[in-house]
Amino acid sequence: MVSRKKINIISNIVIVAVILIVAGVSIPFNFGTSEVKANPNVIYRGNENNNNVSFMINVYWGSEYLVDMLDVFDAYSVKTTFFVGGVWASKNIELLKDIKNRGHEIANHGFNHRDQDKLNYEQNYDEIRNNHELILKNISVEMNLFAPPSGAYSDITVQCATDLGYRTIMWTHDTIDWRDKDSDLIYKRATENLSNGDLILMHPTENTLKALANILAYAINNGYNPTTVSNTIA
Repeated sequence: MVSRKKINIISNIVIVAVILIVAGVSIPFNFGTSEVKANPNVIYRGNENNNNVSFMINVYWGSEYLVDMLDVFDAYSVKTTFFVGGVWASKNIELLKDIKNRGHEIANHGFNHRDQDKLNYEQNYDEIRNNHELILKNISVEMNLFAPPSGAYSDITVQCATDLGYRTIMWTHDTIDWRDKDSDLIYKRATENLSNGDLILMHPTENTLKALANILAYAINNGYNPTTVSNTIA
């Protein structure tokens, strides 16, 4: 039987925890479960021994701002990496060709933008391979970099990507531009504490376009070399 003293102690702990949660304080509880560790085969940043950084663009929706973004990259003589989704690519072949023809790197963002951490091996395989075959057929590019949609991956996802000859790419900084429609905030998230090897995630949004020239100028003026993900992780 639990003593009244122990009950009081437990009750007090629960009350304090509730107060801290309401106040927005993070409580590092550990009930004996194993700490979740990042898969060592997933890349979150590039080589820190050179000044390369990459402003990686995930494309699964939105085409109206892409050409203007490409023009900004051209104006700064920057080549970067576009992670394209299969459904988007199948409907925008000419735009996909334009991205390639301007010298940018094309990479894999899955076919249907599913949370691939919830998929089995065969389903992960289909998401990555079907997109690979689509891009290869239409623009003759053999992709070898994979960015999981929504950043959702499991060890199965990573193993499947590896088996298909892919390296799995995440990010160092997330501009969260799909949610926060604020060009100043996007600029801040892209440039704050920028360092060698950083991978900065973006999307083709209106406010990303508004911030892009200033972001590239900041990187270049501070001695960084904005380039593709492959160059950054080399």
